[in-house]
Formats: sequence, C-alpha cells, structure tokens
Amino acid sequence: MTLMLMAAFSTHSAAEELLPVKDKAAKATKAKKIPLVYQVENTGASAKPVLSAIDKTPKIEPLTDPLQWSNGKGRVKKFSDWSRRRGEIAKEIQHYEIGTKPAVDPSCISASMEDNTLLVAVTIGGETLNLKATIKYPSVGKPPYALMIGTSHISLPPAVFADRPIATMVFSERQVNNYSQFGKPSGRGNYEFDRLYPDLKENGAYSEWAWGLSRLIDGLQQLGPEVTKIDLSHIGVTGCSYAGKMALFCGAFDERIALVIAQEPGGGGAAAWRYSQWINSQPGAEAVESLDKTDYNWFKESLRDTYPGDKVFYLPYDHHELVAMVCPRAILMLGNPDYVWLADPSAYVSMNGAIKVWEQFGIDDRIGYSIVAEHGHCQLPEKQYPEVMAFIDKFLLGKEDVDTHVRIAPPSYSSIDLNKWMGWWGKKKP
Repeated sequence: MTLMLMAAFSTHSAAEELLPVKDKAAKATKAKKIPLVYQVENTGASAKPVLSAIDKTPKIEPLTDPLQWSNGKGRVKKFSDWSRRRGEIAKEIQHYEIGTKPAVDPSCISASMEDNTLLVAVTIGGETLNLKATIKYPSVGKPPYALMIGTSHISLPPAVFADRPIATMVFSERQVNNYSQFGKPSGRGNYEFDRLYPDLKENGAYSEWAWGLSRLIDGLQQLGPEVTKIDLSHIGVTGCSYAGKMALFCGAFDERIALVIAQEPGGGGAAAWRYSQWINSQPGAEAVESLDKTDYNWFKESLRDTYPGDKVFYLPYDHHELVAMVCPRAILMLGNPDYVWLADPSAYVSMNGAIKVWEQFGIDDRIGYSIVAEHGHCQLPEKQYPEVMAFIDKFLLGKEDVDTHVRIAPPSYSSIDLNKWMGWWGKKKP
C-alpha cells in the first residue's frame, strides 16, 4: 500500500516552548555536558541485571519501561546512572536474544595498514581470526577524517557524502559469520567466530557481527589517526534491511560509534517485538516480520522456542530498549511503509518509546526517524536526503547549528495510541 502524504511531528512539547529563556539556557548547558561518544566499547560492562526464566517474569503487554531498573525498584533519573541501566539492557538482550558478545583484551589485537586497507588479527585461545576493510578517503578536507562504516555495504547514495570530508569503509560480515539472506549458511558452530569461541555456538549472527565490527574499531584505535587518518571521535555505522539490523546492533553495543543510521531495518531491528505480534494477531492482517517470523540464523533459537506468540509479552525488554542503548549518542532510523513486512508501524511505536530516554536527559535532538513511502527497498529517495545529511553534518562533522529534530511518518500513524504502549511508565504496574 502506498501512502501518498507524509507528516512531520515536532519533538518540542508545549511545556518546553513555555520554558523561560533562563531555563532553556540551563537545559542547553546541561545537554552540552553529556558526551556525544565514548572512547571505550562498553561503559556499563559491570551491570548485573536480573535474568529470570519466563515463569519468574511478569507479563507486560505494553512496552517495557526502558528507564526502570532491571529489579523493578525505581527508575533512572540522572544521566550518571544511565550507563549502568544501559549495561543491564545490553546483558538482557545478549542473554535472551542474540548470545554473548565477548569482550576482547587489547593485547589480543594486532593491527596494521596495507596501502588503504586496515588489517586486524584477533587471537583468542591460540586461534586467530583475520579481518580486513579498505578505507576510501574523501577528496576534500584534511585528515583526520570522520568515518562511515557500512555493514555489508553502504546503501546510502554517494550524494549524501559528496563534498563532505568523510571517509567510508565496509565491514564484510562473512569474515566472522558467513550467513546472509542470499547464501546458504554452514551452520551454527562452523563459522570463523566459532574457532575462537567454541562455547558460544548458541549465538545468533547479530552478536557475532557486532563483535567483528568492534574489532575493526579496536584496530583503528591501536594504530591511531596518524596512521589511519581517521578521527576516532566521529565514527558512524549504517546498513539497510538485514544489514540495517546489523548496523543497529553494532551501534547499540559499541559506544565508540557516534552515529547510527539504520535504514529499513524491519522486524528484529528498531521494531518492537510486542507491537509486531499485536499486528500479526489482528484479523486479516498482512504479516510483518516478528519474533515468530524472522531468520533464526540471526538470533538465538531459544528466543523463538521460549517466547513465541503471546509469550513475547514476558520478555523483560523490547527493541525500543535496543534503540535506547545508543543513548546518549545519535541515531536516525529510516523506514519505508510500502513494504509491509518491514513492520514500520511497530518501528514508529518503538522509536517514540526510545525517544523518552533521550528526552529524560534533554538531548532528544540526537534521535530521529523518517518513514517515507514511494521508493524501492534500500533506495533512499531524494526527499529523505535532508534528514540524513543533517545527522551526518551534526554528528560526524560537528556542525552544531543543524536541526536534527526529525520526526517524519505517514499521517495514518497519528491514529496509533502511543499512550496505550508507554503511558504506564513511571507507575508501579502496566
């Protein structure tokens, strides 16, 4: 179904517009103190969430509260507490959904440059996995350059990078886990990753792909900008479709990535499992990608076995929390409602839920979505160029005067009752 009209929704609430000038200035000053990116992969590694079995968790039919502590006792109010809460979400998603993304000691990494190609060797338990990625440098500007990494490839058109001092690089995921939707997998336990981690055979591809991209960033860090010509504080990641999911997981699980552009990631990406299940349960509904209807080379098989159908409501998190893991960094989600399978109404609900986290800390200009019809899958139309360029300019090139309050969706989405899905947050029970 083609939706002919689009509507943009402002993120500025009436209360915010009425703030005195002095209060607005104070809010802006506070936001500037919140980092745009980090120098470490995971600041919340020490978090210890409650990881209960399905018979020990409450049934929550609306979206889970992303700011509520894992034990249910209170909510995050200060930004200083967010790192630990983010760490809880990260461990929940690994435990229930994708499997472990192992931390790697820097001593296990050996990096070098061969012409313009980054070479990274990762040695674990006597086994070595070799990664390589060629960096394409811009013809404008001076090093060190911002870097956009494509997962599998970069489907964003060259026009959005033209005349911008941004280098590009592609992460070839088959170097880690060779499955793609266009090829036959060799099976769990038989991937390159499994040589290093034979005890993690239950992993889904997204944990392993995120691990692999992080090792490339390790290599960039080890060599430094003098060798790589890359500005380590301005790294972005992007991908489309299954690689849009990949970009989201990679960006969510590595805080050294400043900007995530997840293009048409579909179910299992930005879309909430719960809302997608609700869509599929409606009489006569055209199916969308959901927890029951996705590719289980990508996820732990136990996710499908334990949480099928309405049991999804027992998951202690949902994918608005995967998106929220990017906070306080920047993310833009691009949708395409012409392709029903992508579950964009679910992504719309999920993104609006995630926005609440950035709003909590006064930095909601760092998250946006643009769901626009009338174009092919993974073929960004010119009418979406402005929002993509705005996020690139602001978060990769540091142009502070760019407006990134992007909330674009089909007019029909305004009938979705967001309060039904997140209105309970901050209250004792849904």
